[in-house]
Amino acid sequence: MSNLPTSSENRRFLIIAVTHSPPLFTLGHVVATPDALDLLDRLGINASTLLVRHQQGDWGDICREDAATNTWAAQAGERLLSAYILGKPHERLWIITERDRSVTTLLLPEEY
Repeated sequence: MSNLPTSSENRRFLIIAVTHSPPLFTLGHVVATPDALDLLDRLGINASTLLVRHQQGDWGDICREDAATNTWAAQAGERLLSAYILGKPHERLWIITERDRSVTTLLLPEEY
């Protein structure tokens, strides 16, 4: 019998490790558009997974320059935008945290 953790134990460890990383900023109130909620529901994705990525500086599928701007903005108290490509046919979801950190919105790009 191996002493390695089972697959479910590995997942639990990964979740614990990710959630123990300190957030770079606060999210404020989290809101989502109906279309964003529909996309997440259709794909079986929990919004909290993407919110944790956003809050920890994983900006998703953005260019290097925008990622650098976000990293600066997280420290400077400016507006943040993450973009995640989800499912097939690759649909895009944006997460925007406002400058004053009062609200974070999940939305589709065409809703902006």
